[in-house]
Amino acid sequence: MSTVDAATVDRWLADLGLEPIDRAERDGISSWDLRLDGRERPDIRVTIILDPASALFVWVHFAPPLNDSFRVSYRQFLRWNDELPFVKFALAEDDRPVLTAEVTTGLLERDTLGLTLCRLLAVCDLTHERSLPWLYPGARSVPAMGRPSRQAALFERYGDELAELLPPPEDEAAASAEPGT
Repeated sequence: MSTVDAATVDRWLADLGLEPIDRAERDGISSWDLRLDGRERPDIRVTIILDPASALFVWVHFAPPLNDSFRVSYRQFLRWNDELPFVKFALAEDDRPVLTAEVTTGLLERDTLGLTLCRLLAVCDLTHERSLPWLYPGARSVPAMGRPSRQAALFERYGDELAELLPPPEDEAAASAEPGT
């Protein structure tokens, strides 16, 4: 079993076309902050934390701190935790919803990291409309991204493995709905 270190994760992120906006190390623990896009939801803040002795943790800063009826939000997170395997919703100390995934270092390789990140982004897209009150308070609908996803290559690379979480891209869906095709 090989040990995964910070330099290895740096290389994997570069191989995946992902550029951290911040990186830190303290007491043998390394972290990377990224701003990634889903296919529909833009600018998702993600933190990767590597403890080489145990696991790699990925935190999605899912929404700002909650200020609504906690019971309603909590019920929704519990439902999603039940429906979406391999990821978990939780609340940070400041009541900010986070979406998390964990990979033990024994199973960690570049494609495991890429698939984990892609899965989390896909869950952000899947839950985007239901997250409207937390992400866009007062809005009646989710705003369009208005640009292509910066992580299109990541979805292209791992999308087949996440088909149950990913609807077909809009252009494919529209083409398949056209009569005579």
